Amino acid sequence: MAIDTITQSTCYHCGNDCTEGHYHFDEKSFCCVGCRGVYQVLSQSGLCNYYTYNDHPGANRARLDKRFEYLDEPKIVNDLIDYTDDKITVVTLYIPYIHCSSCIWLLEQLNRINPAIYYSRIDFLKKQVNVRFSNDGMNLRQLVELLFDIGYEPLISLQDIVKKQLTGQKDNLVRKIAVAGFCFGNVMLISFPEYLGLSEYEQTFRQFFGWLNILFSLPMVFYSGTEYFVSAWNNLRNKVLNIDFPLALGIAVLFIRTVAEILLHTGPGFADTLCGLVFFLLVGKFVQRKTYYHISFERDYRSFFPVAVQVMEEGKEKPLPLSELKVGQRIRIRHNEIIPADAILLQGEALVDFSFVTGESVPVAKTLGEVVYAGGRQTGEALELEVIKPVSQSYLTQLWNNEAFTRQQDNRMRTFNETVSKYFTIVLLVVAFGSLFFWMPADIGRGLSAFTAVLIVACPCALALSTPFTMSAALSIFDRNFFYLKNTAVVEQLARINTIVLDKTGTITTGGSSNAISRHAEFTDLEKQIIYTLCSNSSHPLSRQICQVMGEQPRLAISAYKEIPGKGISAFVNSHQVKIGSASFMHHGVAVNSGTEVHIMIDDVYCGAFIFKQSFRNGLREIFGLKPQYKFYLLSGDQDHERAAMAEFFGDDGYMHFKKSPQEKLDFIKSLQLADRKVMMIGDGLNDSGALKQSDLGVAITDDVNNFSPGSDAILDGKSLCKLPAFFRFSKDTVNIIHISFLISLTYNLIGLSYAVTGNLSPLIAAILMPLSTATIISFTSIATHVAAKKRKLL
Repeated sequence: MAIDTITQSTCYHCGNDCTEGHYHFDEKSFCCVGCRGVYQVLSQSGLCNYYTYNDHPGANRARLDKRFEYLDEPKIVNDLIDYTDDKITVVTLYIPYIHCSSCIWLLEQLNRINPAIYYSRIDFLKKQVNVRFSNDGMNLRQLVELLFDIGYEPLISLQDIVKKQLTGQKDNLVRKIAVAGFCFGNVMLISFPEYLGLSEYEQTFRQFFGWLNILFSLPMVFYSGTEYFVSAWNNLRNKVLNIDFPLALGIAVLFIRTVAEILLHTGPGFADTLCGLVFFLLVGKFVQRKTYYHISFERDYRSFFPVAVQVMEEGKEKPLPLSELKVGQRIRIRHNEIIPADAILLQGEALVDFSFVTGESVPVAKTLGEVVYAGGRQTGEALELEVIKPVSQSYLTQLWNNEAFTRQQDNRMRTFNETVSKYFTIVLLVVAFGSLFFWMPADIGRGLSAFTAVLIVACPCALALSTPFTMSAALSIFDRNFFYLKNTAVVEQLARINTIVLDKTGTITTGGSSNAISRHAEFTDLEKQIIYTLCSNSSHPLSRQICQVMGEQPRLAISAYKEIPGKGISAFVNSHQVKIGSASFMHHGVAVNSGTEVHIMIDDVYCGAFIFKQSFRNGLREIFGLKPQYKFYLLSGDQDHERAAMAEFFGDDGYMHFKKSPQEKLDFIKSLQLADRKVMMIGDGLNDSGALKQSDLGVAITDDVNNFSPGSDAILDGKSLCKLPAFFRFSKDTVNIIHISFLISLTYNLIGLSYAVTGNLSPLIAAILMPLSTATIISFTSIATHVAAKKRKLL
């Protein structure tokens, strides 16, 4: 790095005078390290065309001082951010200028411009960027200024930003369709004399009409169709061939041919075909977008995860669905439960694990009156909080898709679409250029017609749409049956599963009535209050059943709360040392050996035990009707008292494993995968989180309790477990529908191509057939998916 303080020059990035000194890079001068850093990132990615639109497109830092001054106001910042603590801040910003893969690449490299940024991730469809940055290195205002510097100013609003995004995108497309429709109608009208023939006395109008056609083609190409050129160009610079490239090539060829023929007086050109192509392309895109956002809207706003939260009303707890939780209500969050909304801590010792938000697993202590952000998991005693922000379903979905839970395993299954569609554009270009070179020696006009028709008629839109529309329709069906899948890829993973691993307590067995629990002890009133207080802090199914047996009791002061998964819980309750858990957890407890046991010890004195005679879930026998196509295994952390009862379902002992710790469960899943099994793990999400994450498909089962598990691929409501066979069959139906839709699209392309390569297919007819094929695929996938769902009795 060379610094020159004598010669004054202009910054290549922002245009400022380099008064104090300047920095050299790539034979260009920069006024500061920031401008040089932005240029370096753009240069390394081949994006220096950024500077061709303006001599100095970078924003001047001085001009920003007033513009973003409001972001120094703490109250405004608190309303915008998702999470903050002493070290980091997480924020999601809407950037309407995201339009291509180059935008995604640049915005995901922000950490190379400023090391204070840990990561940035793009949601392309919602045009959002999620950024996590260090509070020591930057603040929200500096982040927004950085985004402004590189040409991506966020649209900051405290209103319903999702609604604004949908409206803004739709209106822009509608304007382009309006312009395209106006030009298309006029060009067709002007071309009628050419279709019907001009008399000898009207030949003078031919050239005039030709010039008018060129005039109407200009806004068609350079406004309505510009998105195809921008997308194709940006992807080519990144060495990517996307589906917009053949479309942009076809539009360019038609426009150049039209201008050339009219200027050289060799023909009327193809202005009508060009305008028709762009118009029908945009109409097809409009239908696609409307369909996608309808599905997206349903999933964001209709489908709430099957979790409830305990609301405090008149000193008593009442379960309430998250969709009905309102600002100002007091909620109770137990050990290992997710905090669903931003809230103020009112009671309890908060030790919150924010790894689902930040990736950092070190619990954060919170004091009374402090704000606790949504997405954290309480790792200590139960808390009472007051909600200060409404529950955001979109935020829970974002949390569920956090990169911290993205599997890095090599054995993750590739989707059918990923395997097939990447070769389509290459084959299409080979056929198009092959047709051109074949006909060119004999008839160059016919060769260009064949070349253009091939590019248009073989549009890969139908191929590209078959998977997302089928999968989105399938997600909607699963949602209606209380089976919530993380994303569309999970449907295809579900279809490939051949091994099912089940947890016992809380998964295939449920807590019955209080009559199903026997007490091998007599407790005093104080002991009942102590036991109730300790168990009320845990979300484990057995703890909740003990609370039911004890009845409503006054809660006592609690401290040093600790819960060990698969073992038990301990704490000081009203100055008494209490331990509740398995016999091994008691060290010298006496096992009753007649069922699932929970032992009690107060002040090192063994007080007795609860014996649970748990009942099986309704419809459990239907699940095992999947044998022998699927292998079933039982993984439980409990004792093997119920081995005989379980043998009815699982068979011999080789398929049942008891006394397994969370790590041993994970290792068992690994051993099955090494044997080339595709494993689905179903657990309660409490002590099964490691096994859920390791499996090929992790399903967290829930019964109206807040044990939402971001590490899982799906969340299943307990009452829908009996529908598991239908879910498997429907997922296979969905994959078959994708295969059929690919076959329909491929058949259409082969028939169209076989006619297009002869040079006899009009590009206008090809332009009409292409959106029709897209509409056919959308209609077929939607109808077929719903028919399959009715066949499986899911509708």
